[in-house]
Amino acid sequence: MVTGPAFWAGKRVFLTGHTGFKGSWLALWLHRLGAEVHGYSLAPEGSPNLYETARISDALAGETIGDIREREQLSAALRAARPDILFHLAAQAFVLRSYRDPVETWSTNVVGTVAVLDALRSVDSVRAAVVVTSDKCYENREWPWGYRETDPMGGHDPYSGSKGAAELATASMRRSYFPPERHHDHGLAIASARAGNVIGGGDWGENRLVPDLMRAVLADQPCQIRNPLSIRPWQHVLDPLSGYMRLAEALWRDGPAFADGWNFGPSPDNAKPVGWIADYVTRKWGAPSAWEAGGGTGAHENIYLKLDISKSAALLGWTPGWSLETSLDRVVEWFQAWRSGADMHKQSLTQIDQFSQGHQ
Repeated sequence: MVTGPAFWAGKRVFLTGHTGFKGSWLALWLHRLGAEVHGYSLAPEGSPNLYETARISDALAGETIGDIREREQLSAALRAARPDILFHLAAQAFVLRSYRDPVETWSTNVVGTVAVLDALRSVDSVRAAVVVTSDKCYENREWPWGYRETDPMGGHDPYSGSKGAAELATASMRRSYFPPERHHDHGLAIASARAGNVIGGGDWGENRLVPDLMRAVLADQPCQIRNPLSIRPWQHVLDPLSGYMRLAEALWRDGPAFADGWNFGPSPDNAKPVGWIADYVTRKWGAPSAWEAGGGTGAHENIYLKLDISKSAALLGWTPGWSLETSLDRVVEWFQAWRSGADMHKQSLTQIDQFSQGHQ
């Protein structure tokens, strides 16, 4: 099940990272549900990008282009928007980039998260806040079973470590300023959300498998695959976004019971090797080109990481929706529509509607 207009219509939502891949999809979906969305983010990166291609600005009641670490600007934007609900998605989201610039990664992902939560101290309108981190926040020991919300935080690379630290920072800020046991005094419930490798139309991110495959088939060239045997927990971007919204609704209705960390991963069947994904996508596209192993960076990359989603299923009633095959089909459909010059705002809304109609 996904949440619907009955809850979101008229809600004022503040969304950091609205120009990014996941943030753009979430802004569009929230607007579709009748929410008044206010964005705060850096300018969209690269060209093309989903924010511009799908005209995400059409879904916004207002936006501020800025850095979440700019405390005065962030606080002013929050006070002006007076939101009911906050989603914090702004982040440095690339593992390999974190090796090149660890200071920027840690500063954005940890200090930026603290800045957002600190700014909430001066805004009394917010009733629910969802801080989005990553499945890579866990200390990955390459276990064959899924990580639970109570497992230790960690991270080998700077990106993963910064996400583990962001989880610790969120828990600390919650205990210090918005403890669930004193919810009747402050009225704000804060939770964190962790998801795996998301895929979807409009992702042109660097050193990501599906965007790399799309660039290769569009150029009629073989794609260089770094680790074809690595297994990843793939899920369409709309799956975890539906979880974030379900969590926000639960926080709104019974904050103290849900102010915690939550996993939103795919079903076990969606865990497939990188090479399997590459084979499926190239066949679905009908491309004569294939892929080839290569392009390694020498940087450490996890071989396997899986989330246990039993808590979200039992307490939030959330389960993943689209199968891996359906998810990949939708990705290929989106990029083929973009190549043909279709209206990608409408195309993206169509996929949101398809997802929602299948999970009433």
